[in-house]
Amino acid sequence: MRTNYLLLLTILLGLIPMNNTHASDSIPSVFLYSPYTKISVSPGTSIDYKIDLINNSKSPVNADLSVSGLPSSWKREIKSGGWNVNKLAVLPNEKKDFNLKLEVPLKINKGSYNFIVSAGEYQLPLTVTVAQQGTYQTEFTTDQPNMQGNSKSTFTFSAVLKNQTADQQLYALMANAPRGWNVIFKPNYKQATSAQVEANASQNVSIDVTPPANVEAGSYKISVRAVAGNTSADLELEVVVTGTYQMELTTPRGLLSTEITAGDVKRLELVVRNTGSSLLKDIQLSSGKPQDWEVSFEPAKIEMLKAGETSTVTAVMKASKKALPGDYVATMEAKTPEVNATAQFRIAVKTPMLWGWVGILIIIVAVGGVYYLFRKYGRR
Repeated sequence: MRTNYLLLLTILLGLIPMNNTHASDSIPSVFLYSPYTKISVSPGTSIDYKIDLINNSKSPVNADLSVSGLPSSWKREIKSGGWNVNKLAVLPNEKKDFNLKLEVPLKINKGSYNFIVSAGEYQLPLTVTVAQQGTYQTEFTTDQPNMQGNSKSTFTFSAVLKNQTADQQLYALMANAPRGWNVIFKPNYKQATSAQVEANASQNVSIDVTPPANVEAGSYKISVRAVAGNTSADLELEVVVTGTYQMELTTPRGLLSTEITAGDVKRLELVVRNTGSSLLKDIQLSSGKPQDWEVSFEPAKIEMLKAGETSTVTAVMKASKKALPGDYVATMEAKTPEVNATAQFRIAVKTPMLWGWVGILIIIVAVGGVYYLFRKYGRR
């Protein structure tokens, strides 16, 4: 019986080193390592893996490097120490790293792509997940396609022109805008009508949009386009013009002076012009006149005036009977709650003709009296 126990103990003790030997055999002495075994990217992305070839054995390793399992459209390159390498040697108990550079094609289906990096018989499985469906085209985009301002503003849009093809492209830049609008392209902030973009590269394009001087308030669509060979891209911009209130008061010929006889009536033709971009309503007319003068308007007010339009008004002016000859100033004003316009008139007052004849008659009587006195008493 004692002999059986000793035999059993010997067998159990012998199992321990046998298990340790099995565990050590499960750890490879040479292997490839990268922390990023599964990544997610977009079409056209460049991937740069750093991979270690680790040699824990007692002998040098000189392994052939290769990549398998990827479609032929994926560009690949293996470099180490600044060199393109096909083979890598590692001393015992050391490691060497190399870089695997991959170019994900632009035209690619969404999904996961599994491939293997090999160093001789040693393999490292990797996975790249393409997160979206790839295209082979041009993109013209902006983060801010809508802008708002008054009619005097210049609207500057910041856009990006992306060449998602395999070749360099020279894009012609053009715009489809309403008549009178001015659109200027500035690739890389320099005014030009074309932009050259490398394959799978992008270029910043600044777009300056200037509305016409008398544009009405409202929303306007501006279509811009980049065209090159067999590829093109469109971008639609929107400009919202807010109203500006401006008004001008003048005469048909721009002349702001006239003559009037004291006590008489003068009719002055005035022109009210809406030089802004918003509708003007309820335009009231008034005047600043010399004392004892009278001024009225026909019509007394203008109900509405659209942007760019004009309206004619007659100012009926009556000078005071007591007005002395000389220059007077009268101010005409057109006013709305939003804006007003004024015009100053220089008015020359003349003496009435009757007083002129009376003056002449007095002069004649005076001359005649002197002559009579001279004839009667001059010889004495």
